[in-house]
Amino acid sequence: MVKLRAKVSTMPGSRDATQAPPRLTTADVAPRRPAVGARPSVSIRRVATAAVLALGLALLWMVRRAAGLPVRRLDVAPLDTAPVDDEGVAHALARTIRHQTISHSREAPPAAEALDALQTELRALFPRVHASLEVERVGEHSLLYSWRGGTAELPPVVLEAHQDDVPVDAGTEGAWSHPPFSGVVAGGEVWGRGALDDKSSLVAIFAAVEDLLAVGFAPRRPLLLAIGHDEEIGGEAGAQAIVAELVSRGVHADLVLDEGGVISDGVLPGLGPVALVGVAEKGAVSLELIADAPGGHSSMPPHQSAIGIVAEAVRRLETGRPSARLVPPTRATLEALAPELPFVLRLVLANADVLTPLVLRALATRPALDAAIRTTTAATVIQGGTKSNVLPEHASAVVNFRILPGESVDDVMAHARATVADARVRIRIEPGTSGREPSAASPYEGPAFSLLEQTIAARFPGVVVAPYLVLGRTDARHFEAISQNVYRFLPLRLDADARQRLHGTDERVGVGELAAAVGFYRELIRRAQQDL
Repeated sequence: MVKLRAKVSTMPGSRDATQAPPRLTTADVAPRRPAVGARPSVSIRRVATAAVLALGLALLWMVRRAAGLPVRRLDVAPLDTAPVDDEGVAHALARTIRHQTISHSREAPPAAEALDALQTELRALFPRVHASLEVERVGEHSLLYSWRGGTAELPPVVLEAHQDDVPVDAGTEGAWSHPPFSGVVAGGEVWGRGALDDKSSLVAIFAAVEDLLAVGFAPRRPLLLAIGHDEEIGGEAGAQAIVAELVSRGVHADLVLDEGGVISDGVLPGLGPVALVGVAEKGAVSLELIADAPGGHSSMPPHQSAIGIVAEAVRRLETGRPSARLVPPTRATLEALAPELPFVLRLVLANADVLTPLVLRALATRPALDAAIRTTTAATVIQGGTKSNVLPEHASAVVNFRILPGESVDDVMAHARATVADARVRIRIEPGTSGREPSAASPYEGPAFSLLEQTIAARFPGVVVAPYLVLGRTDARHFEAISQNVYRFLPLRLDADARQRLHGTDERVGVGELAAAVGFYRELIRRAQQDL
């Protein structure tokens, strides 16, 4: 008997029913890419169009912000147009320079004999000031002058200066064109230590008051001259003592002005002269790093000596610097300068709040600008060892930090310990010193700052005024106890070379620049008679 067998189709695409179903692969389920040249889907085009539109609107918004920045250059006619005795003021400064009122350290403040001799010199140079103003000695050698105003209830204006100088580095005296304490007037300049910091300000303030007294000027508002004697070593015995006395009398000042910023060229590329008015100053602390290790002969050294341990700690601090930030005073500087810059720079700086990373990277390329955006780290002293073939049992280094507003001495200490991260290194505040917190920021809008702007514009036409963060230390910080309007500005126009001579070899100031400072203080005193 013949059995019939069902025939299974073998047509293309068919399979035997007995075979397992085919297994899917990623190629079967992956979305197919559009062919080359195919148009994107409508949704993708919409997203791209929206992104371009948003970018365009953002750019337009930033351009409008840049265009809307107000220019801080004012056109102001001076109130005081009397000439200044250039040569007389120059020789007065030269005579004060000859008194070596040197602050070496807190343990070695200026010699009493030198300060007494300087004060005798001031009495001889400015007889009207000493005959007409009330003079008090505060804190042994600091001076407080009071010029009573016709309207006693008006808060006073305080002008600050200091009598002491920094020392001249031993062995560099021969590099000076004129001996550092000879007080020479030559080549249109006054030469000597203190010509810039700060006897120029001291003499210019006294000369301004002397001139006003000579023409019978009578102030409506009281004027105080606060003359410290130890600013270069902290001002605790001088300016701080003056402030304590003023606080005890219930004095509140409408304006305090001390040394600080100057009129500078080249602050930013393409920028003309700028008057930098300090509205705040950085804090400071010096930390000592200490390491101990077994001593012995250098022929059998350990893997790392005490010096090596300290050196590695310093390296970590130098390479692990605190992060950069745009603090309000620095942001205010950029906003004030932006309208004066070429368009691209103006666009970036006007929008620093949204372009912060870009701005920080740009500022970090120049040390003077980098110092305005971070707490700085500077290794300044290292010690260890006594002989080339003897392993030291002890080594140490000092690292100085200048603290950005918004940070603190405790923050710096925590940063140092976390960055060094070595149990063999002890970290402490350098003995004999104390940490100093950043100052408060004075307002850069309002009557007091406007008074400074107008005075600068009247005496230095065409100069842009900008608030800024002072990187160093001044006596001004002590006066926060009696005023919220504490500013730091020395009315001298100094180029980059002149600024380098501050505390350096061949310190000097131009006779014309010194005379301009006298005119500035006369103008300021006259303008301060208005209500602030």
